[in-house]
Amino acid sequence: MDIRGTMMRRGVGGLIAGFLLLAAAPAMADSPADLISSFRLKHGEVRVVRDATLDRIAMDQARAMAAKDDLSHDALGPFNRRVAPAGAGRAAENIAYGYDNFEKTLGQWIDSPGHRKNLLLHNASRVGIASARNASGKRTYWAMVIAGDYEPKGKGKKDKEPVVAVRREAASASKPKSESKPKSSNCHVKLLGLCI
Repeated sequence: MDIRGTMMRRGVGGLIAGFLLLAAAPAMADSPADLISSFRLKHGEVRVVRDATLDRIAMDQARAMAAKDDLSHDALGPFNRRVAPAGAGRAAENIAYGYDNFEKTLGQWIDSPGHRKNLLLHNASRVGIASARNASGKRTYWAMVIAGDYEPKGKGKKDKEPVVAVRREAASASKPKSESKPKSSNCHVKLLGLCI
């Protein structure tokens, strides 16, 4: 093969690689954290980034709901206990089932006052998102954990459970369901009108 043929192949290969990178760029911009951040920025809140610990907490929750085929914040126990390893001062959880893609699930949460409030959790900086299918493969369960107010643990700082900002919303039986963390029946702490 001559030099001209080699150069031609490299040129075509470079064009294809460049095209693939440009085509992939919009897909990368539409990640769940980017979509949530875009919504938050439009409403005066700061951007959030994916967090491995919150992703694990969300994945455990999504898998537990899928295994039980039950939309429930308590699938793995109380949220305060599940989110404690994240080390956040404040955290909230949204769950849902029904849609196969995150954009539609996010739209459902945005349209629900309780979920919207969680998405706009003040001082949130990190988020974890996960989905899992039930055994039949017909239902996708989603879990999102958003958290903020991270402070380094130092001398004299006592470990404490995070403040949780969440609220239960009534769901229509005809639409895919979503739920924000339910209020406790016995109120221990009231924060921003929410019973914890």
